[in-house]
Amino acid sequence: MSDYVVKEGTKNLQRAGEKLITTHCSYCGMQCGMHIRVSEKTGKIKGVEPRYDWPVTLGKLCPKGVTAYQQIDHPDRIKRPLIKKNGAFVESSWEEALHVIKDNVTRLQQESGPDAMSVFGGVSMTNEKCYLVGKYARAVLGTRFIDYNGRFCMSSAAGGFLKTFGMDRGSTLPWTELEHSDCFLMAGSNTAECHPTSIQMFWKARDRGASMIVIDPRETPTARIADVHLDLLPGTDSALANGLLHLIIKEGYVDEAYVEERCANFEELKAQTALFTPAYTSKITGVSEEKIIRAAHLYGRAQKSVVMFARGAEQQSKGVDNVTLYSALALLRGQIGKFASGVATFTGQGNGQGGREHGQKSDLLPGYRKITDPEAVKHISGVWGIEPEAMPKPGVSAFEMFDEIQNGAIRGMHVICSNPAVSAPNVEYVWDSLKKLDFLVVNDFFLSETAEFADVVLPAVSWAEDEGTTTNLEGRVIRIRKAVEPLHESKPDWQILKEIAQVLGKGYLFPYEKAEDIFNEFRLATKGGKADYYGITYERIDRENGVFWPCPSLDHPGTPTVFKGRFETPDGKAVLPSVPWQEPGEVPSEEFPLRLTTGRVVYHYLSGNQTRRIDFLRDQCPYPYVEMHPALASRYGIQDKEMAEITTPRSSMTVEVKLTKATREDILFIPYHWGKELSVNKLTNACLDPTSRMPEFKVCAAKIRRITKKEGVSHE
Repeated sequence: MSDYVVKEGTKNLQRAGEKLITTHCSYCGMQCGMHIRVSEKTGKIKGVEPRYDWPVTLGKLCPKGVTAYQQIDHPDRIKRPLIKKNGAFVESSWEEALHVIKDNVTRLQQESGPDAMSVFGGVSMTNEKCYLVGKYARAVLGTRFIDYNGRFCMSSAAGGFLKTFGMDRGSTLPWTELEHSDCFLMAGSNTAECHPTSIQMFWKARDRGASMIVIDPRETPTARIADVHLDLLPGTDSALANGLLHLIIKEGYVDEAYVEERCANFEELKAQTALFTPAYTSKITGVSEEKIIRAAHLYGRAQKSVVMFARGAEQQSKGVDNVTLYSALALLRGQIGKFASGVATFTGQGNGQGGREHGQKSDLLPGYRKITDPEAVKHISGVWGIEPEAMPKPGVSAFEMFDEIQNGAIRGMHVICSNPAVSAPNVEYVWDSLKKLDFLVVNDFFLSETAEFADVVLPAVSWAEDEGTTTNLEGRVIRIRKAVEPLHESKPDWQILKEIAQVLGKGYLFPYEKAEDIFNEFRLATKGGKADYYGITYERIDRENGVFWPCPSLDHPGTPTVFKGRFETPDGKAVLPSVPWQEPGEVPSEEFPLRLTTGRVVYHYLSGNQTRRIDFLRDQCPYPYVEMHPALASRYGIQDKEMAEITTPRSSMTVEVKLTKATREDILFIPYHWGKELSVNKLTNACLDPTSRMPEFKVCAAKIRRITKKEGVSHE
């Protein structure tokens, strides 16, 4: 158990016979601060208390965070390794499971080469684990096929920031400054439900007179508190952003000195946006001209403003375009690199920032180095102790790995902290791909839908049973602390990878005894990269309540606000986009006249593998539903709480109808936290963004049909 026990400032929380272990929530990128209450007698977790000394969330926890500790001793936890024999899982020893892995990996790679094995990672892990997953794939397995579930989450934000700023950090400012901002423009984020502990920051700013613009097809709880709700048609973000840029330029709101000094490509952007008058933009997006004009004035007149976006704008085949265009609003107003101003993305996964920086992407090495850069390969090879020639070439993105299974290039896969059998688009294709694998290994602490396809399941630990760091949505590196010992025979992912490396004869590459050993190597690996963590240590994180990267030396203060003087482009200037309007990958037709979009609910997280097992969370939202406007429902003769079948060109699913005037009359909305027959990702489109390789989760063509009572369909 960790020796780090909070003593000061927690007397009101401390109870006799308990320890308070300071850590952070296991869920979204807010990484809310919490104290875990542990019985000194039993060593078991008894509950949680919010951290009032954590500056980002100041004592707030959402329903998921409050109940996160209930995962630890949950009866569904995988206690020992599982091996599938005759179609059924049986418990095994670690020794047997490791030798099954050794035999199958060796066989497949001898028959088909090192790329026969692949690794599918995740970013709900610590930085240490994310770093090690990349090293395991490339240095131990020697495969080029590695990618991660951030392709389904943060990749368009990363691609857009790289194109515009030359560096991907999800927030250009610390979130403790948000309460001092004058205007927020939020695109595709229902922060009140998806990042609920952040809403207090916006209320504080609103109390000061700040305005809020929300861009969303639905009148979400976030949109209801906005000054202007731009209720766009799903898939039309780039048209709306171009329209706002047109007005910012036309109305004279451009900070000309800033743009002249710090931006490139302004004349091209100006020419591209000239077409996007309010009337033209309204025709494409369905948003009224009056709303578009009002939003542009609110944003254009604000002295300190922040443009924010999330998956609604990013999970599209034009997601990178959307990010670059929304970011351009902040650039034209001269807001990047200034106090209480800038651009920020709402990070979906707990380590969505750190997990994408350090080697899980198919084309990246630690520190945001490109695997195609010989100097980057030389540096990382030296840290790892391998020859540069041994470094594999770039692979393919997450969804494209399933194409490689279908064509026979990938025969084995190791899935670590991810559940693509729920989270991937066109998921029936993914199910078929998983069935085609010769060998599948899954690390998890619950038997996920993906793990059910596996040949071997290895019991990993939960976040409260291991040490490490994560990087929150601001870019602040923080500590996750061990509260209890691992349950039964479960082990941390880093230890599992170390033991696999040993049986494969590569144990010398993984000499670690504790998580901090990995972090210290990881610091060396990132040194000199764009995402430089070298100056960050566990001791500094504890002392300073987190440290912002880049932090290139031990005496560097960290970088809460990035791009103060220059951008990370060759000439130091931000690149303004010149992006034409394009339709989404799939548009309505006579057969499929509606648009379907997807999203989160406050009670569940990602694929639901964790939250669907917590009684309180499951009871609040036990199954998916389809939201539709009463006017649309009346056209189909559908009543509230009836069952309906939703069909897209890929598949169909049946769910209960929830009538609401809070959504557009021409769309359907279904939350995505369920698997198997309740997975909306049976319906979604795998059309990929050409830059980020992000699938188009947020818009596809659909139709709906009322299920009659005689068909006998129910929730069961």
